Amino acid sequence: MDQNLNKKALFLGSCFALITTAFTFSIRAGILPQLGAEFGLTAEQLGFINAMWFLGFPISMVIGGLVYHTFGAKNIMLVAFVAHTIGIIMTIYAGGYTSLLISTLFIGFGNGCTEAACNPMIADMYSGVTMNKMLNRFHMWFPGGILLGALISKFMTDLGLPWEAQMWITMVPTVIYAFLFFGKTFPKPQVEGATSILQNLKAMFSPLYIFLIVCMALTAISEFGPNQWVSIILGSSGADAMIILALTSGLMAVARFFAGPVVATLGQTGVLLGGAVLTAIGIYLFSTVTGPMAYVAAIIFALGVAYFWPVMVGSVAQRVPLSSALGMSIIGAVGMFSTSIFQPIIGDWIDDARAESTAQGLTGNALELAAGQDTLEKMIAFPAILIVLFTILYFWQRNPKSTEKIPQPVTH
Repeated sequence: MDQNLNKKALFLGSCFALITTAFTFSIRAGILPQLGAEFGLTAEQLGFINAMWFLGFPISMVIGGLVYHTFGAKNIMLVAFVAHTIGIIMTIYAGGYTSLLISTLFIGFGNGCTEAACNPMIADMYSGVTMNKMLNRFHMWFPGGILLGALISKFMTDLGLPWEAQMWITMVPTVIYAFLFFGKTFPKPQVEGATSILQNLKAMFSPLYIFLIVCMALTAISEFGPNQWVSIILGSSGADAMIILALTSGLMAVARFFAGPVVATLGQTGVLLGGAVLTAIGIYLFSTVTGPMAYVAAIIFALGVAYFWPVMVGSVAQRVPLSSALGMSIIGAVGMFSTSIFQPIIGDWIDDARAESTAQGLTGNALELAAGQDTLEKMIAFPAILIVLFTILYFWQRNPKSTEKIPQPVTH
């Protein structure tokens, strides 16, 4: 096959694999209330189901990163396809809480395989500014897929279709990415020395990489915390929760598509610092406003979190290149593991806030709104800490001594 056509097919397949990940995120966010009602689950139990999605993700990302150069991206994506298929079908035929936990873990495992294979594969296919641009264009399909999934979920819910029918929709991009990857030639690593796990680990014990790990844990929960609970938290704010999720995701997708010139102008650290400030403002507004103003909050929040994930991954690829696929997988795994830990905690915050609001005599929508806003108020802490950390990173990385020796990818 022509090399350019092969590269395009691999990139397109990666995008559809990420759309699958996004569908399993947004459609599940849309059906959470139905799952809670059908199986009699508390918000904390729903939190543990959410946590399985975020737990399966880092497990397979770490394993995928370790075996990327031996097992290969192609085989990792085959495992992703099998895990996605088992997880989706198990969810559809779930009998209760336990089977939902297991099926969601499988889905998370498939999602992690996608990140473990596609991030380093794209970094190997492109270099420099083009690599940053293409990583952002790949990652735009996570919010882009969430936008599509949220609209599909809302449309199907409004029609009164069962949640099982919504889960079947997630199989569509799964089959497409399997078809696109079939029979293609996958790229070889671009960074010399990057295939040695010992070299990868040595690079990952640098102060910069460890600092980025801490930042990643907080950027991930800042993005996924409010988004995953949007139906529960914002369902009584007078604004349509799934429209807010769709609006947020649509803006993130557009922002990531045009990431090239933004990152080139502001630099990676400038983009991350600006994002933390906007995210803090957005979550604060979510916790105080109701009605149409919630959509304004969504716009600010979306612009804040849009670049977090791809720019953090790009920072590792560019600033700690010898960490290679393993370094990129570990940083993504930390983001997902952090989010996994916080899911039941957020669910518990909601249960506690509901109990407090009930004790104050609130009922119905007023009760749900108060509980949701109280929970969002607690979430402001995440981007607030990031503002401090990214300010430190900004001045640290402006120092020529800390950046002049960064090895750049060597292309073959």
